[in-house]
Amino acid sequence: MRKALAALLFCLLTSSAGFPRTAHVPILATAISIDPSDPAHRDIGRLRYLAGWHLTSRQADFGGYSALWVEGNQFLALADTGDYVRFRMTATGVISGSQFGVLPAFPADPAERDDRDSESMTLGPEGDIWVGFERRNAVMRYARDFARPISLSFPPAMANWPLNSGPESMARLKGGRFVIFAEGWKRRQHVPRGLLFPGDPTNPANVPIQFRYRPPRGYVPTDAQQLPDGRIVVLHRHFTMLDGFSAAVAIVDPEAIASDALVEGEFVAELRPPLNIDNMEGISVTREGGKTMLWMISDDNRMPVERTLLLKFQLVDNSGDGGDLSIKKPGR
Repeated sequence: MRKALAALLFCLLTSSAGFPRTAHVPILATAISIDPSDPAHRDIGRLRYLAGWHLTSRQADFGGYSALWVEGNQFLALADTGDYVRFRMTATGVISGSQFGVLPAFPADPAERDDRDSESMTLGPEGDIWVGFERRNAVMRYARDFARPISLSFPPAMANWPLNSGPESMARLKGGRFVIFAEGWKRRQHVPRGLLFPGDPTNPANVPIQFRYRPPRGYVPTDAQQLPDGRIVVLHRHFTMLDGFSAAVAIVDPEAIASDALVEGEFVAELRPPLNIDNMEGISVTREGGKTMLWMISDDNRMPVERTLLLKFQLVDNSGDGGDLSIKKPGR
């Protein structure tokens, strides 16, 4: 109750952090191949590589992106520091209208580094934005364009999630339900926890179903979004000093989610060296010409040895006809 009252009071106070720091600082997109040794190599599992870019900018707050939202030619990327960037991009990779900002409020005030660990993001049909915070294991809801905070919750079902492996992935489903995946401990726990909320997770009345999720072996979930057919595409990461970074994509059927159920996704593809990938953490779904596109962005941890990559794939079926995997199950 004390946390709930504090959250309510805090959400009535908007910090000064919401004002964009700088606008229109250029972002340069340099085209890359998914396979540096074979530019003609485009099919990986049930993904077809369409385009990709290495993004760079002189903006001091650029990088570290853990969540992505794409709609048409509009892009929104959220970093794990509370910073975000919006921009437009053409099909050929020309970026314009870049605008950098920082979230208007955090799960605590003043917001220390641990309170700014924004790892997941999803949008509603009216433009409201939900953000999941690790370490605090909290979810905040913001008005369109991050104009102001609306509500904040510390869901009791997330209270004991690992501080650095909390709400890494969050997706709003059609009808208003929300799915949140914990990142979990890769070595200690091969089945991260998940929650299915019947509505807005910042509303305490929406008590979630708790389930377990079995990711591809050696991977942890990093982001998720709903596909046009109602299923959920989940992006995963694997990293060791020996192997470097790898990524895997799987599809989860929300109909399989039930209380205490062990849910396993349908494997789609694995992206691993020597393919041109990095620390892939954000995924977004769009439709073009009746086909489903998956956009992925990497978190460079603001380290010079890592990169901010923006990759575009078509999601296809495995029958060899190039069809759209996301509409193979009618009636969803």
